[in-house]
Amino acid sequence: MKYKIKIVYTSATGNTRNLAFAIYQALDERSKDIEELAPSTSPDDGEIYLVGFWTDKGTCPLATGEFLKRLSGKKVLLFGTCGTGGDPEYCAGVERRVRSLVPEDCEYLGTFLCQGKMPRAVREKYEAMLDNKKTRELAKKMIANFDQALLHPDAEDYQRAIAFVRRVCV
Repeated sequence: MKYKIKIVYTSATGNTRNLAFAIYQALDERSKDIEELAPSTSPDDGEIYLVGFWTDKGTCPLATGEFLKRLSGKKVLLFGTCGTGGDPEYCAGVERRVRSLVPEDCEYLGTFLCQGKMPRAVREKYEAMLDNKKTRELAKKMIANFDQALLHPDAEDYQRAIAFVRRVCV
């Protein structure tokens, strides 16, 4: 079946999945579909692709990148979550890196990124940095960011994502 809007996402902690479903439920479009990215996900059954991802070391996961490269002649909107989503410069770098994976014959519609909570192991890594005099101040900032990220995505993030998608796609 051919859908006008196809939402495809990857999610490590549930942040991006929740964002994807909030967007899906807000779309009035009847010809829509949503699925978690799998090897069997077809890059040919949608006209507009909303591709969601979590941020992994400043970019999207490998599976998301491989899927993006298989899209051809589609309209593509990217959305995602990242632990340091409150840092505009960091988000701009993520957008630039992931956007570069969208084939040139696709119409790039934009990217929406917001902060998302991170696994507890990340905080533990930052806490270990407190022991080192050289990394102590950076660790304090990273721990503060981690704690702030625990509250995201929140209702405002969902509303901003929905407004962005509606403005660009509908």
